[in-house]
Amino acid sequence: MKFKFEKLTIWQKAMDFGEEVFEMSSKFPNEEKFNLISQIRKASDSIALNISEGSIGQSNLEFNRFLGYAIRSLAEVVTCLHKSKRRRYINESEFKILYDEAFYLMNMMNSFKSKIK
Repeated sequence: MKFKFEKLTIWQKAMDFGEEVFEMSSKFPNEEKFNLISQIRKASDSIALNISEGSIGQSNLEFNRFLGYAIRSLAEVVTCLHKSKRRRYINESEFKILYDEAFYLMNMMNSFKSKIK
């Protein structure tokens, strides 16, 4: 690994989470292609993207700001998960697995964010 963000557990977990969301959303109806599918995929990918972008910055303050963006993207994914469950695209069990992973990732990011101030 040549980039420092590749060593970060939060980046690795965010990458895994994005792939799980991608896989889960592939089951959605085609009518959601340009709506919920697009939204949840962009938001889940944005988590890892913001972590990596912030880690290249010049200061901890800048990295902290990008971690904030990543956390906001995660909140967007959680809202999309709720929408997916309400529309019956995912069941309660699928929702709970991804919701719990999102909660764990948020706590990891918040903890990391507080350590780099």
